[in-house]
Amino acid sequence: MFEYSLFHWMTFLSAAVLLNLSPGPDIAYILGQTFRSGRRHGFAAMFGIWTGAALHVVMAAVGLSAILATSALAFSIVKWVGAAYLIWLGVKMLLSQGDQFIAAEKQSPKRLSSVYWQGMLVSALNPKVAVFFLAFLPQFIVEGAGPAEAQLLLHGSLIIVVAAVIEPPLVLAGAKLGAFLKSKPRVGLWMDRSLGALFVALGARLAASAK
Repeated sequence: MFEYSLFHWMTFLSAAVLLNLSPGPDIAYILGQTFRSGRRHGFAAMFGIWTGAALHVVMAAVGLSAILATSALAFSIVKWVGAAYLIWLGVKMLLSQGDQFIAAEKQSPKRLSSVYWQGMLVSALNPKVAVFFLAFLPQFIVEGAGPAEAQLLLHGSLIIVVAAVIEPPLVLAGAKLGAFLKSKPRVGLWMDRSLGALFVALGARLAASAK
């Protein structure tokens, strides 16, 4: 069971690395929380994103993602909810005065649990991720290597494992940059607005996307 060739693993792991390095709402949210509140919040965001990704993997394995891939109504509902959520996050950042980046005793950082659940929603409410997993993972199913559902779970889980190698260094680097931003209010203001504009753009792109 789960017997694959070296070429299989090289192809899959290369694709998994490129997938995790590609810019999108997940990376933007992780780095945004890290810049503003430090590495603990960055890691909370990261774990939330991974949880959302795990939900997509399970959905793909049991076939629920097929609903999004075949039902225009289901896809549209999830798409618009996800797009609205991203745009809402972006507008909040655009309307801020840069205080997200300023260290002040009066400020209380966002709760870690809140950051975690927000991260999960950012990932879980992106139907393009669900459709991607449904299209991507089956390509690595090998006849005779085990039940299809088990192979899908294995490869989907390994994508998250690859993320566990790539994303923590990004959080650590982002925490150092965030410390610099806290000492530069003007820079923090424009960073907040830039991240806000990015989230609005990502939400608009998701809303405009077709299957």
